Amino acid sequence: QVQLVESGGGLVQPGGSLRLSCAASGIIFGLYDMRWYRQAPGKQRALVAAITRGGRTNYLDSVKGRFTISRDNGQDTAYLQMNSLKPEDTAVYYCNAEGTFSENYWGQGTQVTVSS
Repeated sequence: QVQLVESGGGLVQPGGSLRLSCAASGIIFGLYDMRWYRQAPGKQRALVAAITRGGRTNYLDSVKGRFTISRDNGQDTAYLQMNSLKPEDTAVYYCNAEGTFSENYWGQGTQVTVSS
């Protein structure tokens, strides 16, 4: 059974930082591209950051320079370090894993709220 379990969300003031984690089980983690998506109320789910199985990264333009995606294949965990957070970063953040044959898995999401 495949599970992706996000953690690390919460309430933070503007300018603050959070680190999201996505712990995977039931997959060979190193063979999967890992992504973080977010969905704000009334908006479509959007890709925030991605890291390939080879370690290449890409980011949504609005988070470049503030967010960093990484992975630890030994711990089967992906991370999203979020700095200089803004109110518009408020959303539910989802972890996603896509394998070699396009098999696709989602976590349950973690709420990030940026507010003073």
